[in-house]
Amino acid sequence: MRRLFPVTYETAAQAPGGSAGADEAPGERGAGTAAGDAPADREWSLADLAAAYAYPEPAPGTGARRPWLRANMVSTLDGAAQHEGHSQPISNAADMRIFGTLRALADVIVVGAETVRQEGYRPARARAEFAAARQTAGQGPAPAIAVVTAGLELDFSLPLFTSPQVPTLILTGAAAAPDRVAAAEKAGARVVVAGEGVGVDPARAVHALAGLGHTRLLTEGGPRLLGQLVAAEVLDELCLTLSPMLTAGDAQRIAGGPSVAVPRRFELVSLLEEEGFLFSRYRRS
Repeated sequence: MRRLFPVTYETAAQAPGGSAGADEAPGERGAGTAAGDAPADREWSLADLAAAYAYPEPAPGTGARRPWLRANMVSTLDGAAQHEGHSQPISNAADMRIFGTLRALADVIVVGAETVRQEGYRPARARAEFAAARQTAGQGPAPAIAVVTAGLELDFSLPLFTSPQVPTLILTGAAAAPDRVAAAEKAGARVVVAGEGVGVDPARAVHALAGLGHTRLLTEGGPRLLGQLVAAEVLDELCLTLSPMLTAGDAQRIAGGPSVAVPRRFELVSLLEEEGFLFSRYRRS
């Protein structure tokens, strides 16, 4: 894996005919490796990835961590977020390492009900490689899964509900069907009201999760949920994998649903590359 942006000493040293110096960013000399030691194109450790994708620290002097919602999605060159209903065919091993790292950094993973059904979601697992870091950060052994659903039409016999390390959360509206709410709670899920009607208000969902102590939020979609988060202006960051594949067809983009009146501008924070896959990280400007 190579870092393409921001340009560091290591990156500049790999430029054709280049040497570190004029192009390196201030304070970046020796970043990642000693000067001239190892090539930039190497397999990053999980610790490297965790450092590269760390959540923002609280503002100095406050000690308070505000909710930060990031999305992690994958897209082909022609804009498909899935192939035959699944994201795995357009992914690769490096993408899955980043996927696992982002999960390990999060307090909670927010996902739409349709994605739970299509992708066969399971509980997030505790990973020994991140156990010490999560304990230091005051996190539990694994992130919770929070399912956004209006109708609660979910199979509560699935492992997501029957055997999670952390109880699965259900984000729904105040007018959700009482019998479905009761079924969710009987299965061990915690139902969180985040809307006045049957649906979920994205801003209220973020604040409700923060109220439970979940301030490092990650969403993995699907496209309809991501579109709702974008339209509600609650998305702080997008981690997007660009897969060097073409699929054609009529697959969804990474975000769908309501449009915004004015396109939202995000700024590039980092860009990594491996085997033609680009791993970008954008933050709200």
